[in-house]
Amino acid sequence: MIVPDFSGVAWRKSACSGSNANCVEVAGVAQVVGVRDSKDPAGPVLAFERRSWAAFVAHPPVRSGF
Repeated sequence: MIVPDFSGVAWRKSACSGSNANCVEVAGVAQVVGVRDSKDPAGPVLAFERRSWAAFVAHPPVRSGF
């Protein structure tokens, strides 16, 4: 298993998140997309293959009450 290096990459979060502290940030490296908690930038990063990430954002889960 190859562990992607996310050091020095530009992380971004949705412009819709505003000042809400409950955000995630994403960054792309090679064939991987990393996702991290914006409140803990030094914390763990979840890594997804680009194809899996694209499928997820194309069809987000429907949640009630939001």
